[in-house]
Amino acid sequence: MESAVVTGAGRGIGREVAAELVRRGYAVVRTDLDGAAARRTADEVGAAAGLEQDVRGEGSHRVVAEEAARHGRLAVWVNNAGVGYDGALGALASEHVDALVDVNLKGVLWGMRAALASFGAGGGAAESVGTGGDVVNVASLSGLGPVPGLSVYAATKAAIVSLTTSVAVEAPRGVRVHALCPDGVDTALVAGMQPDGRAKALVHSGGGLLSVEEVARQAVDLIGSRRVIRTLPAWRGGVVRAGALLPSQSRRAFEGLTWVGRRVMRRR
Repeated sequence: MESAVVTGAGRGIGREVAAELVRRGYAVVRTDLDGAAARRTADEVGAAAGLEQDVRGEGSHRVVAEEAARHGRLAVWVNNAGVGYDGALGALASEHVDALVDVNLKGVLWGMRAALASFGAGGGAAESVGTGGDVVNVASLSGLGPVPGLSVYAATKAAIVSLTTSVAVEAPRGVRVHALCPDGVDTALVAGMQPDGRAKALVHSGGGLLSVEEVARQAVDLIGSRRVIRTLPAWRGGVVRAGALLPSQSRRAFEGLTWVGRRVMRRR
């Protein structure tokens, strides 16, 4: 049997990714900062194990990889854990800036390193196996262009996109690296954004929020494919990339999108 790791799997996208992997026959190790939630949801969906993990610690990923290896050859690693503090750069608390960088970016870095080593790219005994695997990083549409009100969050997700594309080229044959960049998703992270903040309005400006089930299916569908970056929905990816090409001209466009998003929220 093959095993899979999903971080941040106590709820939301991570929970559904783990459930989808279980349905597809993987022995799944779910992790979360809330260990009780990880263990509870593991039992609910039939996962192999639920572990408490703080992804900010590099060593924690090695422990998780070792647990996954107990249940089968580690073939899939999904870096999903993240935080989503919103607000303009000057308004964000310093501890929130630290958390965004340490969890969203460094947590993914450490997870990728652990996965690559376990897949056979990191040297030692694992390299002799050489059977490869898939890393799926849950990034964000905000990582593809400017998102006022989410500047630091967007910067961490942009770093994940860049990291994914580079490591996809670095990785040995048989190892595939992907990033999924969804628009706003109906999760606690989005619900917890500042109600009157610009970021929450922009997240809603595409219309209805994506469901966690839809995002999970798209994430798992990347496994085994040659696709490196996938945006969800595809048309919003083009809109955000256009803002990145002409950032000096995008202020008026973002004012319009903010107005649309607030109108959508009022209707809901």
